[in-house]
Amino acid sequence: MPLLSKARRIMRINLERIRDGEYPKRIVIGTLTPTQLAAINAHKLKQDLPPIIEEIIFIGRHIYESRIEQDGYTIEDVLDQIYSGMESDSAIVEEGLMTGMRNPTKRADRYGNQVNDVVVFECSRFHPHPELYGAIPKGDMIKPKMKKAT
Repeated sequence: MPLLSKARRIMRINLERIRDGEYPKRIVIGTLTPTQLAAINAHKLKQDLPPIIEEIIFIGRHIYESRIEQDGYTIEDVLDQIYSGMESDSAIVEEGLMTGMRNPTKRADRYGNQVNDVVVFECSRFHPHPELYGAIPKGDMIKPKMKKAT
């Protein structure tokens, strides 16, 4: 498994910090497999972009804002999306300049959907480390109920 055994706990801490208006820390959460790293770097080479290393970092602000605040998912939902997208059998997504991976195995989410989770990396901000920047549950036709603004 590419994620560290403590990854879920430390990602949750960062997401809770963001929720509470605090500053999240930059943390290492795991590594890409050799196959994933080779595929991503081959894709980057085709785009004339510098290669990355296998160690993945996480902050969580974009994921929190897009999936939790905008889409209404919970922290647990987002952690499930990340874990699924980061499985060792997840394969590179070759769509334009995006650097990401997609789990080929569908996962049943908490809302009745069968989804293929995609994780997206931002590869320039902390180069050569990829930052886990986004998580997308592809196929989520039934979405969680949005929280009412207070």
